[in-house]
Amino acid sequence: MTINEAKYIARKIMEAGEVPLLVGHFGVGKTDMMREIANETGRELVILILSQMEPGDLIGLPARGEDKTVFLKPDWWPEDGNTIILLDEINRSHRSIRNAIMQLLIDRRIHNHILPDGVWIAAAMNPPDDEYDQAELITDPAFISRFFILEVSPEVDEWLVWAERMNVHKSVSDFIKEFPEFLSPQRNVSLRAELKPSPRSWYKLGRVLSNLSGEDVKKYGYTIAAGILGPEAAKVFYDSYLKEKNIPSVEKMLFEGQFRKPENIDEINSLVVRIIDYLSNMNDIKLKELEENLETVSKNIINLSKILPKESFYALMRFIVDSAEKSGLYGSVMDKLLTSLTSHKEILEMVKGL
Repeated sequence: MTINEAKYIARKIMEAGEVPLLVGHFGVGKTDMMREIANETGRELVILILSQMEPGDLIGLPARGEDKTVFLKPDWWPEDGNTIILLDEINRSHRSIRNAIMQLLIDRRIHNHILPDGVWIAAAMNPPDDEYDQAELITDPAFISRFFILEVSPEVDEWLVWAERMNVHKSVSDFIKEFPEFLSPQRNVSLRAELKPSPRSWYKLGRVLSNLSGEDVKKYGYTIAAGILGPEAAKVFYDSYLKEKNIPSVEKMLFEGQFRKPENIDEINSLVVRIIDYLSNMNDIKLKELEENLETVSKNIINLSKILPKESFYALMRFIVDSAEKSGLYGSVMDKLLTSLTSHKEILEMVKGL
């Protein structure tokens, strides 16, 4: 997303009491964006460069109390709630620092020090590319799930507007206008983390959506949802409940034959992934239900083949074939499903090629 989009969404996220994580290459304006938000809202901006901090810098030093050890407030600790704390270079920080940050994100406190009401928190990092010096790749889902991830890339036009406002020398602006490819690295920005929904992420999303207008939800709903749920769940949620496309659940498709023809490749991929995820995560109760309705489910899967491209349906069948070879109740039920499906000639021919 652009800098201006990220700035607007980040402010909405912080207003809802949640934490945006800005992911972008060096020099794209992540810190300047937070400075602008601080200026526009009359807040003090506290920037913590986590890669340069030791645990004592973040949590404060221990001191002797009357009958116990207490921790002194670190020098950066905000005096009032009219503050934004920016956790910068979060992916270059040591694990001990990130552990301390978890308490700040979860409880809004560090040791015996509680953040004043109203303090906003944001984080920033470079993407996990080989050219950046990083402590380690952040992959802990419990840590990542505390943030709304916003992947930021600058656009030439908005940078030129900013450059004019900041009185950047005309020769520089003219050069970038003529050669826009030199503004910033022409590489994708991605956290490379597999975001998955959780009860916490749905709660956090609800808080942010409550802070948006109807127009904002339509414009930014998918981007915000994808930053906390991952793209698959966000796509279904956005299309079903924000755009009101009435996308049927996987159960309604498999057991009731309710289909809506996908409109584009993203919807096709999402549909196949949702079915595979559902079949992968069935508990014993769902497996028994599938076993009792094999004929119906087989018929509906075959009808599904009529609205999916051949290669997409092929991927679904490959999954079913592989699952039928597993042990236990799961493998047994999936084998019965495969047997039911291959009683149809067109499916049998397809499976022979797997």
